[in-house]
Amino acid sequence: MTYTFIVLFGFAFLLLALLAWVLRGPTRVSRTDVAVGLTEFSDGRHVAFLPQIKQALAVQDSAYLASRGMHALATRVRRERRKIALSYLACLRSDFQKLWRLGRVISSMSPQVGMAQELRRFQLGLAFSLRYEIIRIKLLFEFAPLPELGALSEVVSRFSIRMETAMQDLGERAALAAKLASSLDGRGLDVP
Repeated sequence: MTYTFIVLFGFAFLLLALLAWVLRGPTRVSRTDVAVGLTEFSDGRHVAFLPQIKQALAVQDSAYLASRGMHALATRVRRERRKIALSYLACLRSDFQKLWRLGRVISSMSPQVGMAQELRRFQLGLAFSLRYEIIRIKLLFEFAPLPELGALSEVVSRFSIRMETAMQDLGERAALAAKLASSLDGRGLDVP
C-alpha cells in the first residue's frame, strides 16, 4: 500500500466518523436536567417558547460575561443554552412527527385525499427533516440559526392548523352522516 492510499483511507474514516457523530440522535443531548421542562410542551405549545429560545441563543449575554473576564462561565452558559435549544428542536421534531402520523390517519379516513395531496405531505416531511438536520448541525457547531429556527417552528404551527381544520371537517362530515342515518331510521326508512 502506498502512502497516498493510507492517507486517503484515514481521511475517509475521519469523514465517516464525523458524519456519524453529527447524525447521531438528538436524544443524547435532550435529556439534560436543565431542559427537562421543555419536553412537557409537546402538545403543540412550542410557539410560546420560541422567544425564550431566541433569547437563549442571542450572543449578548455570553459577550457580556466574556467582557467581564468570566470566560469559563460564558462558555458554560453557551453550552447549556445550546443544549436547551437542541431540546427545543427535538420537541419540535416530536410535534411534527405526531402531526405527520395524524395526517396519515386523516388521509386514510378522508375520501377526498388524492395522490397529489399525499405527495405534498411527503414533500413537507422531507423538507422539514432536511431543515431540521441543518439547524441541528448549526447548533452543534455553535452557530445561532435564529431565523431558521423561527421558520421551522412556523412550519409546525401551520401543519398543526391544517390538521385541526382537517379533523374538524371530518368531524362535521361524520356528524352529518350520523344525523342523516338517524333521520332515515326515525322515519321508518331503514336502509340495509
